[in-house]
Amino acid sequence: MDANKRVLFIEHDHVSEGGPIWAQFSKRGYDISRFNIVAEPHFNQPNVSVIWPDLLSFDIVVVMGSPWGVWEDERIGNWLLPELKLVKEVHNAGIPILGICFGGQLMARVLGGSVARGPKAELGWYRIESNDPTLIPAGPWFQYHWDRWATPPGAVEIAKTELANQAFTFGRTLALQFHPEIDSHVLDLWLEMDGGSEEVEGEGMSVEALREETRRQEEFSNKRAYDLVDQFLDRIAGAPVQRF
Repeated sequence: MDANKRVLFIEHDHVSEGGPIWAQFSKRGYDISRFNIVAEPHFNQPNVSVIWPDLLSFDIVVVMGSPWGVWEDERIGNWLLPELKLVKEVHNAGIPILGICFGGQLMARVLGGSVARGPKAELGWYRIESNDPTLIPAGPWFQYHWDRWATPPGAVEIAKTELANQAFTFGRTLALQFHPEIDSHVLDLWLEMDGGSEEVEGEGMSVEALREETRRQEEFSNKRAYDLVDQFLDRIAGAPVQRF
């Protein structure tokens, strides 16, 4: 047990619950704190200004997903630009970071990579090609993104699909493109937010088929998520500090 330690989840929108990721951090003895950036009333005008907590006071920082892009400085720069600076300080202080989807893309940008719109979306359950299945198994993992990163120089690429890089490590940072936190409840939150179901249907997918497949996968994907948190805490969080 990692008793009396604190993990901060940076949540960029109002529907970024942690599902099995929360559950496993809690099981490992971590007190979970949540910091929301764009509250629901501001969802359609997301360029808010926020007062940041002291990120350096936490033992772990988890940077969650977002419906906005890491490259959209004009649209969300009031909080995105400070976040880039603050999270770089966290990384260089040797505090482990887990970045998920937008969070993984943000870490790619922080650490010298780049992020841009991809040629098409990855949406649904995908198997991935892994260079280290003990850290990141092939899945399937849940994907919900339109952007992709170029892996930072000096990072270790762990996994990819034909369309996008899926995971890298850089010192005590683990960046993921997929969503290990997904379960049926979290998916419903996404689909029920403003424009969520329409976004899925716009990609030619059935909302109910996506829900059904998620229910079929949930028992196994939850177990993969638990194992991923354990691997992150046991291997990545104690790796040598690699500053940028």
